[in-house]
Amino acid sequence: MDLNPLSWLENIVSWILVRWHSLFSIPFGYDSGWSWAFAIVGLVVIIRIALIPLFVRQINSQRNMQMLQPKIKEIQAKYAGDRERQSQEMMALYKETGTNPLSSCLPILAQAPIFFALFRVLNYGVGQNVPYGVMTQAETASAHYSTIFGVPLWATFTRAADTPNPSATHILTVILIILMTATTFTSQRQLIIKNSAPGNPMVQQQKILLYVFPLIFAVTGINFPVGVLIYWLTTNLWSMGQQFYVIRNNPQPDTPAYAAWEARQAAKRAKQNGGVDPEAPVPTIVEAQPRQQPKKQSRSQRKKGQPGAPGGGPTGTGDEPGSSAGGSPEPTT
Repeated sequence: MDLNPLSWLENIVSWILVRWHSLFSIPFGYDSGWSWAFAIVGLVVIIRIALIPLFVRQINSQRNMQMLQPKIKEIQAKYAGDRERQSQEMMALYKETGTNPLSSCLPILAQAPIFFALFRVLNYGVGQNVPYGVMTQAETASAHYSTIFGVPLWATFTRAADTPNPSATHILTVILIILMTATTFTSQRQLIIKNSAPGNPMVQQQKILLYVFPLIFAVTGINFPVGVLIYWLTTNLWSMGQQFYVIRNNPQPDTPAYAAWEARQAAKRAKQNGGVDPEAPVPTIVEAQPRQQPKKQSRSQRKKGQPGAPGGGPTGTGDEPGSSAGGSPEPTT
C-alpha cells in the first residue's frame, strides 16, 4: 500500500514531463538535457494555465480589500482597545463581502504540492535512476544521464560531489538560486510599488513577505535539484509577465499604476479627437473686468467728501441757506 499522499500528483507531473519531452526531443534529441529542461518549462505553462482561476480570484480579492479599507479603518478606530472584538468585526466584514485576505497567497500555496511532487520525481526517481510516477526505465535513464552545461537535472549544490562535474554544478546552481531569489523579490516588489494604494495596511504584510520569501528560497535553494530551480525560475518569470499585464491594463484604483493607466487613456482619447480629450474637465474662464481709474479731485473736493469735515458729510455742505461756512446758523439782529 502506497502511503505517499502525493503519489497521484507525482503521476500527473511525471506524465506531463514525458509528454513535453517527446515533443522537445524532435528538435533537441531524445537524450538531450535541453529537451528535459524545456519539458519542465512546459510543465510550468500547464500548471500556470490551470491556476488562472486562482489568479483571477486573487485579483478580485485584492480589489475588494482595497474597497474595504475605509470600513476596516473605522473598525480599527472603534475597537482600538478591544483586539478580540476588532477581530470578530473584521471577520464578519470579510464574510459579508466574500473577501479572503489570504487570497494573495493562493497561487503560491497551490503550487507548493506541485513543487514537492516535481522535487520527488527528480530527486528519488531521476536522481537514483529508478522509474518514478509513470516514467519508464528508458525515460528515467534518459533524464538521469542528460545534462545542461555539463550538469544533470537532478544535481543539487549540496550533492555536487555526486555529479560528473562538481565545479560546474556549484556554478550553475548558485546562478539559478540567485536568479530565482531575484525574480521572487522583483515580482513581489512589483505589486507593492505599482499596484498598492498608500495607507493600505496590507502593504506592511506584503513588505514582510517581500523579504521573507526570497530569504527562504536563498537558504533552502542549495537542496533543490537543478530541474526544480528551473521550474521555480520559470514560474517567477511567468508571474512577472502576468502581473505586468494586469497592472498595466487593469490596475487597482487609487494606485500609481491606476494613475498611469488614466494618463494613457487620456492620451489615447486625445489622439483620436485631434489632440483634445473630450472627457477632460473644462476649466472655468473668468473674464477680467477693465480697471476703473480713480478721477482726479482737488484738495477742497477731497475735504468735502470726508464725513464730519467742515462743509461736508452729514453736518452740511456749506452751500445751504442760513448756514455759514462753519455750518452754524447766523445770529439774527
